[in-house]
Amino acid sequence: MLADKALELIRELDRTRDGQMPAFNEDTIRLVLEEMKTLFEQNQRDVNATLAGDVRYFSGVHLRHASLERNKRCLLAYLYNRLERVRDMRWEFGSILPADIRANMCEPEIIWFNKYNKNLASYMRSLGEGTGLDLTQDIKPPKNLYIEVRCLQDYGEFEIEEGDTVVLQKNTTHYLPMAHCQHLIRQGILEHVE
Repeated sequence: MLADKALELIRELDRTRDGQMPAFNEDTIRLVLEEMKTLFEQNQRDVNATLAGDVRYFSGVHLRHASLERNKRCLLAYLYNRLERVRDMRWEFGSILPADIRANMCEPEIIWFNKYNKNLASYMRSLGEGTGLDLTQDIKPPKNLYIEVRCLQDYGEFEIEEGDTVVLQKNTTHYLPMAHCQHLIRQGILEHVE
């Protein structure tokens, strides 16, 4: 049926709502683009036939044009929603994406993520009277400056601002400044102990 493959892209993206990134479905996108090309060529033939005086093809043109528009909207929605997820993951995981998410991204999405990183970093450096301000630091306002965290995986030495170093080993608990732990918590290396 017309525009089924484009709708399949949207459904695939909708099934993975919980902060995951499905693999970029290049094959289905290619099929949708080929369908659009075929529909466009059929419309051109029918419009030329209609202009030549054969009116029986005119209703098919409207149907195929509506299918073309639907395919276009579905493709744009698919690409836009993927970019929104990439943007949200920058705020969730920081400037380095986990390998499993990065593997599901296409090359233009990775390039867009890197440019977004640079623009965000440039903007954050321009804030705070020349000293910069990390907007990604405190997504939620802190109740305490220090928090208790548990290390979920071996990380190695971690240096905090005061010059002290802490060795983060799996299943160890530490009392660290919240400002230094936020990125490691988002990356899944540390877990906030309530």
